[in-house]
Amino acid sequence: MTRAPNEDAIWVALVDDYDVVVKGVATMLDPYRDRVLVAELDTDRPVKDDVDIALYDSFAQPESDQEQIKVLLANPRARKVVVYTWNFHPELVEAARALGTHGYLSKALPARDLVAALEAVHAGEIVFSDPPSRMRTPTSQDWPGRQEGLTDREAEILALITQGKNNADICEVTYLAPNTVKSYVRNLYRKIEVDSRTQAVVWGVRHGFLPDHHRIDHWRGGP
Repeated sequence: MTRAPNEDAIWVALVDDYDVVVKGVATMLDPYRDRVLVAELDTDRPVKDDVDIALYDSFAQPESDQEQIKVLLANPRARKVVVYTWNFHPELVEAARALGTHGYLSKALPARDLVAALEAVHAGEIVFSDPPSRMRTPTSQDWPGRQEGLTDREAEILALITQGKNNADICEVTYLAPNTVKSYVRNLYRKIEVDSRTQAVVWGVRHGFLPDHHRIDHWRGGP
């Protein structure tokens, strides 16, 4: 991919192990392509283009965030690295800050505010969103299971279940309380019409809830 004629626009690479999530964010940003140009990474090709910002979406992989962020920060192809997440637990926020990320942005931000935040990062600011009082993902985004009625948080819980996590594991990596996790699990079981964890895993595998870890590999090893 070559630089577009609009040299004033910010080039943003969307980094996530789930293609549907990447496409959802790209769709949300598309009306602002005069200000932000999305470079979707092809997992079959190496990274060849410099980008202004690598926007790391932490969908269903909070336990690996720090490693993945380090990979992005170490690659000179990405001038800035921003985390895009629903999880504002203080330990995660401070860890991202300590690693040297240039932003920690909430998925509750409307598209116009997300674009403005990316522009501020590009201009040299360090932008950390305030923890939202109530998480609400912009409706133009997408995630696995959305068509089946799963909320974005329920989808992330199901993705962790599909990866073999038990409730205690999910509590540890998401910083959610045990009763909160149980509530999410009950709700998503009802929506996908399963009665057991084994059935949920089978459903998840069949419906795209296994991550493609090749995406982050494109950022390993420098240019």
